Amino acid sequence: MNKRQLSKYFPVFVLPAFAAFCIGFVYPFFRGIYLSFCAFRTTSDAKWVGLSNYAQVFRDGGFLYSFVFTALFTLVSVLAINLIAFTVAHILTSGIRGANVFRTVFFMPNLIGGVILGYIWQVIFDGILQNYGTNIKLDSRLGFAGLVILLCWQQIGYMMIIYISGLNSIPDHLYEAAKVDGATKWQTLRSVTLPMMMPSITICTFLTLTNSFKLFDQNLALTAGEPGVQVAGETVYQTEMLALNIYNTFYQNMNTRGVGQAKAVVFFLIVAAVGLVQLYLTRSKEVEQ
Repeated sequence: MNKRQLSKYFPVFVLPAFAAFCIGFVYPFFRGIYLSFCAFRTTSDAKWVGLSNYAQVFRDGGFLYSFVFTALFTLVSVLAINLIAFTVAHILTSGIRGANVFRTVFFMPNLIGGVILGYIWQVIFDGILQNYGTNIKLDSRLGFAGLVILLCWQQIGYMMIIYISGLNSIPDHLYEAAKVDGATKWQTLRSVTLPMMMPSITICTFLTLTNSFKLFDQNLALTAGEPGVQVAGETVYQTEMLALNIYNTFYQNMNTRGVGQAKAVVFFLIVAAVGLVQLYLTRSKEVEQ
């Protein structure tokens, strides 16, 4: 089939996918933005209320606490996942025996669903913590550490594969030149490996950053936001991340669905802004091979 014939049938192949994209993403996205300015129980009875939903969002102590908790969790998770994944990838590309087996073992946790993973780790943590008279839902510090461990265990293998691909793409002559110049292993890592790995670092940082911010199912299954404390007359859940806070606001009270939708829009803007800033900062450090 030549180029002219392909261009003739182009709409036949593109329009179904484009229509599905518009129906499944574009329309719900803009409808959601409109509903964030409305009070509603169902989408058919929405009434315009202007910015009052957004005003309530920034007066909600639970949402603000969830933002701080999520930001701290994201910082720790991004650093831990990428440092460990890069270290493991570097070891597995150094020529050790059984590297392919280790790659498979490290990647396998990524295949387990988030809810199942959360319940599995809840059983593991509670089985250990019961010896100390507590459980994962009674202490926010334990809940925070548990969420970090869970996400690291799930994500490290996936990021490791990306880092392995990046390490294998570095030309050998750069290492040979560094060796001839008398560079130590640390100098080679700092001056050759890391600069050439920046595209992989950009991808892995972006994925871990957005995945950490958007964490929902693992949070729901592992801690469900517990423990809850009373602050200024309202209940604040100390391990509740932003996505779970939005879910609870939208579904636990039909009268606050507009507020929940406004939170979702704010959440989208936060994740988009953080992701774009991170991409700009890391891509600026990439070098041409």
